[in-house]
Amino acid sequence: MATRHLYVVRHGAADAFGEIKDTGRRQASLLGERLAGLPIQHIRHSPLPRAAASAQELARHLPGVPVSESAELVDHVPYVPDAAEMPRSWAGFFDGYDETEAAAGRKLADALVARFGQVPAAGEPDTYEVLVTHAYPIAWLVREALEAPLVRWLSLDSANTGLTVIEYRTGLAPTLVMFNDMSHLPAELRWTGIRADGRP
Repeated sequence: MATRHLYVVRHGAADAFGEIKDTGRRQASLLGERLAGLPIQHIRHSPLPRAAASAQELARHLPGVPVSESAELVDHVPYVPDAAEMPRSWAGFFDGYDETEAAAGRKLADALVARFGQVPAAGEPDTYEVLVTHAYPIAWLVREALEAPLVRWLSLDSANTGLTVIEYRTGLAPTLVMFNDMSHLPAELRWTGIRADGRP
């Protein structure tokens, strides 16, 4: 039985222009220390600079592990709910999204799952991959793994360098091992990227 071990992380804290901050580099470095004891085979990151910089920072603790860009990991809205399923608190968020944009986001979400949310091919060994991405793609991968309603991606948020682990095994449903774990971060570096009223 082959297993795909997926370590999915949100990039480190970034500024308003999308560039990683010193805080984000520290977060990514601490995450790299945490992952250093695992048999990671590949680090993949979103094309956006904050994700690429985070991947390079954590890769310093995983010498020899290849790092590459994956278009499917870019920040995007994976699904735009219709009016009937829209949570009241999100009512204005999707104003301005047209059908073309919504379809493009959904197509990208499907490509994300097709590439990363599957068991290894028959005869392949176990795989261990790190994906450095953004809150929305993480929410979509978790929603998909749990087979939750499409709109439920809206209720999942990830802090900067929060670690989510999903395992895909042949013949079994995906296993959500952990979600948004920040135990590698000291208290002063936790919860960045989460709205203030959502922090404990």
